[in-house]
Amino acid sequence: MTTQEGQGSLRRMLRRLTASEAEIEAQLLRQESARCGGVPVTQCVRGQLVSVAGRLRTVVYTPRTNQPALEADLYDGSDVVTLVWLGRRHITGIEPGRHLTARGRVALRDDRKVIYNPYYELEPST
Repeated sequence: MTTQEGQGSLRRMLRRLTASEAEIEAQLLRQESARCGGVPVTQCVRGQLVSVAGRLRTVVYTPRTNQPALEADLYDGSDVVTLVWLGRRHITGIEPGRHLTARGRVALRDDRKVIYNPYYELEPST
């Protein structure tokens, strides 16, 4: 082992020891997203057709006067994208803590990234 390799592994070990639980979780989610072929949410831009992967943080039914919607915040360790299914009150398997991969076109709503009616694949629950 060279000196640089030894210093690199020491840095990684120190980073793991000093990192907060949230930082470690975010790093694991980024790695999982990359493994699933997901684009980091921070790199997604309006109008882009993307595939994102991560864990659902919140799932909320938002009744609106003209059309109900089911909304879920997907976190991939870099940023959050809101997935919106128009006209839906509930989708089996779409629940907080569930890992999934979603595909669709990115839009902006109130300066937040949104994908309307995404195609999605649920990851096996562990």
